Amino acid sequence: MNREDFLMYQDDLIYLDSGATTLKPKVLADTISEYYNHYSANAHRGDYDISLKVDALYEKTRYLVSNFINANVNEVAFTNNATDSLSKIVWGFFEDYLEEGDEVLLTKAEHASNILPWFELAKRKGIVVKYIPLNEDLKVTLENVQNSITPRTQVISLAHVTNVVGDIRPIKEITELAHHNNILVVCDGAQSVPHQKIDVKDLDVDFMAFSAHKMCGPTGLGVLYGKEKYLKQFRPLIVGGGMNSSFEFDGTVVYHEIPQFFEAGTPNIAAVIGFGAVIEYLENIGMERILKMEQELRAYAIQRLKEVPDIILYNEHSESGIVTFNIRDIFAQDLAIYLNKYRICVRAGNHCAKILKDDLGIKNTCRMSLYFYNTKEEIDTLVEVLKNPKMKEEII
Repeated sequence: MNREDFLMYQDDLIYLDSGATTLKPKVLADTISEYYNHYSANAHRGDYDISLKVDALYEKTRYLVSNFINANVNEVAFTNNATDSLSKIVWGFFEDYLEEGDEVLLTKAEHASNILPWFELAKRKGIVVKYIPLNEDLKVTLENVQNSITPRTQVISLAHVTNVVGDIRPIKEITELAHHNNILVVCDGAQSVPHQKIDVKDLDVDFMAFSAHKMCGPTGLGVLYGKEKYLKQFRPLIVGGGMNSSFEFDGTVVYHEIPQFFEAGTPNIAAVIGFGAVIEYLENIGMERILKMEQELRAYAIQRLKEVPDIILYNEHSESGIVTFNIRDIFAQDLAIYLNKYRICVRAGNHCAKILKDDLGIKNTCRMSLYFYNTKEEIDTLVEVLKNPKMKEEII
C-alpha cells in the first residue's frame, strides 16, 4: 500500500525492520528541503515574515500531533525521541514525586528506554522496581497486574505494544485499575502510535512517549504527552533560551508555561515541520487501514513461516506486525546476515529488551516488523529464502 511514495523501493529492497525505524515517504524530504531552501529562519524569535511562517508551521505540527492522539495542544511537547521523553518524565516529574520504598511496576519485556531510567532512579532515590509476570504467551494480563499491585505501588510504566513480543497490552483497562488504586501510568507508545489510532483521553494514561522516526517521520524528534496537571509540576531539566519569560541579575526567573517550558534552545525545526506533513500523510491513509493491513500481513506471515523447516516462532499469538523467530541451530545474527545477501532486512539481537531472555529462554532472536508498505509477495520471498535446503551450509 502506497509503496510508490517511498523512493527506497526503487532499490529492490525487502525492508522488514520498521520496528527499528520506518522508511520515509517523499513528502518528508520535500517538506524539509522546502524549509531549508526557502524559509530557514528560527522559531519563536523573529518578527519578520519567514520567521512568522516558521512559527505557524511549527505550532501547526503541535496541533496535528495533539489531534492525532486526541490530546490538548498544550499537553504535547517536542523532544529528541521517545527515549528522551521517557527520561524527562522520570527525572522531571517522578524524581520529586516518588519517595524511598515506593514501587514502580514494569515487565521484563520492556525496552531499555523504559527500564534504565527507573534503575537510575532506584539508585538515587531508593525506589523499588518490580516486574509484572508475563503469561505463557509472554503477554500482560489484567489479573497479573492486579496481583502485582501492593500498597507501595505508585507507578505502572508499560509499553502499549512491546518491540519483541509485539503484544498489544490492555492499557485502558490497566489504567482504570491503576487509577482505582491511586497509581499513575506511563505508556511507551513507540510501537503503538505509528500503527493504530490512539486516543490518550480514552486510554486515560497520565504520560505517553513516542518517536517520529517510527511513523514515517524524521529522526531526532520525539513527543512527550502528559496530562496538564502533571506537566505543570515538572521541574526544569534543560534551561536556556526559548523556555523563559524573563530572568534578573539576582537569579529571579520566570519560565514559560507548558509546552514551551520543555523546549529550551533552538528546536529541530525542520524535523518538526516535516513531521507535520507526515502526520497529514498518515491521516490521509487512515490509521484504521494501516492497522488492518498489518494484521492481514501478520496472519499471512505466520501461515507461511510455519512452512519453514526448524523455524521457532516466539510470538505466534501476538496482535501487532512484529514477528520474532529463529531457525534452530543458527545464530540470529548469522541468519540476518544471510538474509541480507538477498536484500532482506530484518533485525537480529536482543532488540534493547535485554532482560526478556529470562522469560523468552533465549537472548538473541530475529525480528521482522511489518508496516503498511510491505506486501505478501515480500513475505513469500522471505519464506522461500528461509526454505533453501542449503541455507545452513551457506551460513557455516
